Amino acid sequence: MSDVADAPEAARPITSRRDPRYEVVMYRHVGIEGAWTLDYYRSHGGYEAARKALTEMSPSEVIDEVKASKLRGRGGAGFPTGVKWSFMPPVDGRQRLLVVNADESEPGSFKDRYIMEDDPHQLIEGMIIGCYAIQATKAMIYIRGEYVKGYRRLVDAVREAREAGILGKNVLGTDVEVDITVHRGAGAYICGEETALMNSLEGLRGNPRLKPPFPAQAGVYGLPTTINNVTTMTSVVHILTRGAAWFASMGTEDSKGTKLYQISGPVTRPGVYELPMGASFRELIYDLAGGPRGEAKGFFPGGSSTPPLPWRDEYLDLPMTYDGLAKAGSMLGTGGVIVIPKEKDIVDAMYNVVRFYADESCGKCTPCREGISTWLPKMYQKLLAGLGTREDLDLMEEMVRNTRGTAFCPLADACAMPVQASFKWFRDEYEYLVDHGRPMYTKTDWWQA
Repeated sequence: MSDVADAPEAARPITSRRDPRYEVVMYRHVGIEGAWTLDYYRSHGGYEAARKALTEMSPSEVIDEVKASKLRGRGGAGFPTGVKWSFMPPVDGRQRLLVVNADESEPGSFKDRYIMEDDPHQLIEGMIIGCYAIQATKAMIYIRGEYVKGYRRLVDAVREAREAGILGKNVLGTDVEVDITVHRGAGAYICGEETALMNSLEGLRGNPRLKPPFPAQAGVYGLPTTINNVTTMTSVVHILTRGAAWFASMGTEDSKGTKLYQISGPVTRPGVYELPMGASFRELIYDLAGGPRGEAKGFFPGGSSTPPLPWRDEYLDLPMTYDGLAKAGSMLGTGGVIVIPKEKDIVDAMYNVVRFYADESCGKCTPCREGISTWLPKMYQKLLAGLGTREDLDLMEEMVRNTRGTAFCPLADACAMPVQASFKWFRDEYEYLVDHGRPMYTKTDWWQA
């Protein structure tokens, strides 16, 4: 169903914003006054992609189009979206659900926030397309509780769409039914994990569930459920508008399309930037964010749960792709780049990371409850008090190594992996602290540098 006649040449993928074919896509209306209203959205072609899907394509054709685009989930895991949609079981009379994970509680991540605040109808349109593809009539947005402005904008946008006949029993004048509920979270990081999110939606404690069964087989209330990220849904709008070949012409072989990258820490212009996948960290950090304010020694490539990398040319020039980061021993994650200034003590920085995950652990699994939440923070406290030994460093490394892959959900890994990487790249700072009883770098405030 793709209109490939006007699509860019697929053999020449866009990997830089300097390419004349590149354009801002998902963020084109962010920051514009009134862009959150239905009138604005429709005046700029809004809901035409949904109309095309519902009137010109079958559900399976929509799924095939998304598969052909090679869109991978933008929530962090990077699983192929079209493949995920195809996991839904055959229609058997049961209610089917689409859930959008808008919890966005990963430190360093804030890309979804501005779509929900400034362009909520873009998300709603993507959800209509997704519901049609998996033949669901009900959808839910699970939004981070702290996103009050985004929540209000989404509620207003859903109301506008319902009143205009865009949501409800006859979407856009067709016989398709789709309705959306916006549900606020309660400030728990663990509810960004999809099975804990499902428990929270059901009014239960936000603990992760054992998989299998997977959500497609037994999701919210035991019903077939597909869970996608906000920018996965907004990407679908543009794939249906311009065709799979257009989307697949950008990026690299394993990572197609554009992605929203966030950059924070001591840089000149922190914020969110939309780039084709495959652009380098150097392009993001220096060309767009203006470079670090002062010297830097490393960066988290995809949020605080991803292993940090040292400030070396070989890593700054890495393409920002799923496979590229995996080969480098890290992860693309949410694309939340956090720059670490040289004068920030790495032990204190990692203690800050560890405290976050210790506080956010639900306590269900013994390795996470006892290791991540209890002993690891205490070991960091001992080090920073000047009482640590070389044996403590070996014990800490052994602890995080043994914690990985032993819990119900990835939270324990999210804490263990950055700690492991900090020992790999910055062990000299740990040893200096042990040997001298004080940090190698005395500035402990993240922003002092």
